[in-house]
Amino acid sequence: MPLRFTSDLEEHQAVRTAAGIFDLSHMGQVEVIGPEAGAVLDRSFIGVCSTMTIGRAKYTMMVAADGGILDDLIVYRLAENEFLVVPNGANRTRVVDELTRRSNGLSASITDHTLSRGLIAIQGPASAEIVQRLVDLDLPELRYYRCATATLTIGDAQVPALLARTGYTGEDGFEISISANDAEAVWEALSDAPGVSRCGLAARDSLRLEAGMPLYGNELSDRSTPYDVGMGRLVNLDHDFVGHDVLRRRAEAGGAALIGLAGEGRRAARAGSQVFVDGAQVGEITSGILAPTLGYPIAMALVEQDLEEGLDVEVDVRGRTMPMSVVTLPFYRRAKS
Repeated sequence: MPLRFTSDLEEHQAVRTAAGIFDLSHMGQVEVIGPEAGAVLDRSFIGVCSTMTIGRAKYTMMVAADGGILDDLIVYRLAENEFLVVPNGANRTRVVDELTRRSNGLSASITDHTLSRGLIAIQGPASAEIVQRLVDLDLPELRYYRCATATLTIGDAQVPALLARTGYTGEDGFEISISANDAEAVWEALSDAPGVSRCGLAARDSLRLEAGMPLYGNELSDRSTPYDVGMGRLVNLDHDFVGHDVLRRRAEAGGAALIGLAGEGRRAARAGSQVFVDGAQVGEITSGILAPTLGYPIAMALVEQDLEEGLDVEVDVRGRTMPMSVVTLPFYRRAKS
């Protein structure tokens, strides 16, 4: 997956107005199967997975014993005793190792299928119409954060797939898991559909930032707990998991937050820029761009405590002061049909 196929702006706008496809095969695909698969995931993640209904997806996190975020990921329940965990590519090995360690004593197997599977996303307002031509499912019945097994018709071939209505762009769309042997054919079939643009990592980053979605390595890291990045709502303290006691104490302490900032003009604050209120540093930018859809600078920042909406702050951008205001995330919301 390159940074871009054409231009960052063209690819970004294609997703916002029609459809774009992304090769996400670098993402992990890890199956957890067995009578106690749900218990393994409950022990491993800050959210409860054992009560998920079949066909549901859940965004959650794995933390270390000290509460630091090891990864943010999505869990899909495929059957009563079968789950699929999709971690970030850079964290895949760590997640697999931790799942294996945390499954000790429980009846479940952890199998990493990443190298034998492909993952292709199609995102944008036209994505459902495009995918419907290839798939045997009634897509209006597949709601957001749901998944289902499906068969794609690619030329004369019938390709088995897992189809999930999930994404990382703020638009409607699908993530399609297939055999690595079928990935090229599926990619080409989607690429050839009218109105579809191939998209790279740069557009994926600008789209997710407009949608207020955190990125591991920017907003999230093993140096921060979910409560340090405004993600305390994901933590279910009513179940036992690795890092539970630390996070319970952190929840009681309050404090840090992840906020949105918006500015004017054409300059963008970048990761590492310092944020000030009345001359005192209160935090640091984690991601920032000149938003292609909105036409003004936006940024996410980690701050020492939550700041009220509308508060004016100053950001040091390469030695020059840039005024910005606190806004509610996300920056962009798609129109609901």
